[in-house]
Amino acid sequence: MAFGGTPFEIDRLVIIRFIAVAVLLVFAFVGTRALKLIPNRGQAMIEYGFDVVRRNAFDNLGEAEGRRHLPLLASIFFGVLFMNLTGLIPFLNLAGTSRIAMPMLLAIIAYVAFIVAGVRKHPGAFFRNALFPKGVPWPLYIIVTPIEFVSTFVLRPVTLTLRLLMNMVVGHLLLVLFFSATWFFFTESHSILGVFGVGTLAFGIAFSFFEILVALLQAYVFMLLTAVYIQLALADEH
Repeated sequence: MAFGGTPFEIDRLVIIRFIAVAVLLVFAFVGTRALKLIPNRGQAMIEYGFDVVRRNAFDNLGEAEGRRHLPLLASIFFGVLFMNLTGLIPFLNLAGTSRIAMPMLLAIIAYVAFIVAGVRKHPGAFFRNALFPKGVPWPLYIIVTPIEFVSTFVLRPVTLTLRLLMNMVVGHLLLVLFFSATWFFFTESHSILGVFGVGTLAFGIAFSFFEILVALLQAYVFMLLTAVYIQLALADEH
């Protein structure tokens, strides 16, 4: 805990988030300060990640809207990825997205981008068309409108938040379980049970590599869903 008892009090997880953001900024600066036609390893990694975001933005939003929202989508992808990966860094061992505040903040940003895109593209009609779909007999709006409100304006940010949070928390708990069991079998068990430590260690190492994939996948899914939600807001039926 730093600055305890003050309005600026921050705990270990907040410090980890600061570290993740600082490393991301340094990585981006070093990898792009001297761009080359034949990229080095760092530049190639950044270009590949950015190209993944760019292709998804253009595929879902078209070139014009894709360019407009590309900075947001790239920031979400790389920010979530680096915060997810802190859960696998020795002496940090905790993902920056493993407490609800950060996933919720990112979901709110995505939600606001969705609303702003819809209102900009369809001023005066976005909310009406979202809540009162065309072609529905008017008596059915009593049922349809509450369902549309919950599914469009409540569940989307909630599911974005919980999907990221739960995946990172569960992964952290499993790693804690495997490596705590390994420590117990190797140091506390004074019997033949100690041999099980080899198995828990193997599972812990294997799951650590799997968590790298989960961290990357969750960053991609969060970015992709943000792009899809913005695309739905821009659709002509709105």
